[in-house]
Amino acid sequence: MSKPYVPPKVWEWNQESGGRFASINRPIAGATHDKELPQGKHPLQLYSLATPNGVKVTILLEELLALGIEQAEYNAHLIQIMEGDQFSSGFVAVNPNSKIPALLDTSTEPPTRVFESGSILLYLAEKFQAFLPSDPKQRTETMNWLFWQMASAPILGGGFGHFYAYAPEKYEYAINRYTMEAKRQLDVLDQQLANHTYIAGEEYTIADMAIWPWYGALVLGKVYDNAAEFLAAHSYKNVLRWAELIAKRPAVIRGQMVNRTWGEPHEQLHERHDATDFEQKAAR
Repeated sequence: MSKPYVPPKVWEWNQESGGRFASINRPIAGATHDKELPQGKHPLQLYSLATPNGVKVTILLEELLALGIEQAEYNAHLIQIMEGDQFSSGFVAVNPNSKIPALLDTSTEPPTRVFESGSILLYLAEKFQAFLPSDPKQRTETMNWLFWQMASAPILGGGFGHFYAYAPEKYEYAINRYTMEAKRQLDVLDQQLANHTYIAGEEYTIADMAIWPWYGALVLGKVYDNAAEFLAAHSYKNVLRWAELIAKRPAVIRGQMVNRTWGEPHEQLHERHDATDFEQKAAR
């Protein structure tokens, strides 16, 4: 039996620990190197990677464009987080928390920086008056679920996902603890979706766009080494119905491709600078 871990009186950073993400995790903030961020021709500049939080924003932008809102055209620049791009001086100026996604709206003077995925969704929905109900009661319900996702995802990603799929060792206590909470969250969604087509009611909103890349992808077996089987995702029938419904939307399909650098080649569009980028990729 291994000797139990006893925390020291004062914690000290060991750069050798941390497993897969040791090279980019650190207990301090700020830039590690000077580098300006690129800027394209459109007013909206997105700096991101196709993680669940990044996909939230590209789905919304593609949905806005699908509505014919031309002002939502955007440049999506790839941020390679495993290479530390998020610690450049340019990125830190847009998001001092050094996390993707980050958005710069150059249509304002001075440009408006927006960070945290939920804040970006709300900013764009309000800016373009779409996917956020105007009725106070329905708007509040949408915001309830948007904030639910922002509070819950660290348990799913940083907790369950990390210990189940990414930790250098498998820890039974941690996996059991976060699996229990992940399943509870899925049950919360399943009960809500038993009586509603979409998360906040009968209208497709930014709440769906926030939740689907995490929980929809999870039950469809797209993340964490196909953890859907481990979590018995088939038992959450209402979540599965909703996840499959969202997955069929053309804007969702496009949004998942943007800033993606893994998977099948046809699933990847490392950077997006024009709507025709998807057509050109399909023609190859």
